[in-house]
Amino acid sequence: MERESEGPKIPEVKEVFHGGPIGNGMAPPMQEESWAAAGEEEKTRFAVPAILFLITIFTTLLAGSYQEGGEPFRRPADLVKGIPFSFTLMSILFVHEMGHYVTSKYYGVKTTLPYFIPGPWAPFGIGTFGAFIRMRSPILRKNALLDIGAAGPIAGFVVSIFAVGVGLYSSKIVEIQEGNALLRLGDPLMFTFLAHFLGKVPPAGYDVALSSVAFAGWFGLFVTSMNLLPIGQLDGGHIAYALLGRKQRFLSIGMVVTLIILGVIGWPGWYIWAILISFLGLHHPPTIDEDVPLDLKHQLIGWGSIVLFIVTFMPVPFKI
Repeated sequence: MERESEGPKIPEVKEVFHGGPIGNGMAPPMQEESWAAAGEEEKTRFAVPAILFLITIFTTLLAGSYQEGGEPFRRPADLVKGIPFSFTLMSILFVHEMGHYVTSKYYGVKTTLPYFIPGPWAPFGIGTFGAFIRMRSPILRKNALLDIGAAGPIAGFVVSIFAVGVGLYSSKIVEIQEGNALLRLGDPLMFTFLAHFLGKVPPAGYDVALSSVAFAGWFGLFVTSMNLLPIGQLDGGHIAYALLGRKQRFLSIGMVVTLIILGVIGWPGWYIWAILISFLGLHHPPTIDEDVPLDLKHQLIGWGSIVLFIVTFMPVPFKI
């Protein structure tokens, strides 16, 4: 006789009350060595994100300066030219990560401060590879999982839209010169809508030369769509799991296959993403309320996030 499966086992999680009594007694006093170790650990937790943040500001300033025709290593004063791009891009990334951070704190989920990743500047990059935070405790309920996953992309999207609008207003429509190699950026539905709304639709033979602020906003939309891919433990994976439960795994597999196909017919960079995401894992850890339906409010947030993914996704984000 076969025994019916009882579903995934969730380890018992004990509540921990910080700075107060536990149960009927008081928390034991820390030894002097423990206080010192905790103090050093706290300094490290703050110092490393702060240092990475400052370095990333510098590398994005370099990238923005080169975009504006500056040569900051030959003329250090040219670094000022990179401020519009650096400020816009760092604001988008910071607001995105703080959306996750603040929502995690609201639900009592332990997390690190945002870690910004410095990157190469022009002509090889934009000065950063993005940012991330690390969860230091599990997310046990679907409502919290959905809210934490959606908060970052939604917050970053709002800032990105504002940046695209301001940047497009100052961008110029220029004639495409024959024989010149140009990096063409994909147009997500939201970017196309804003371009039409602001009257920045170029005629045949012309294109929009994006200002550095508009480019930072475009990159913010790109980051939003990448994070909302409904795969594994990406933001979109959290949202899809909260909506679909165990069926999210099949969506993850289907999306990876889709990325591979897009790599064949469009942008080869999707190969890298498909391999990287597959390596990180397509499975999502279960929650303790896996079989409990979401309330209407959270269903609307979840499906709204999927719409957000659709209007920011670009099958071919880069093309020469």
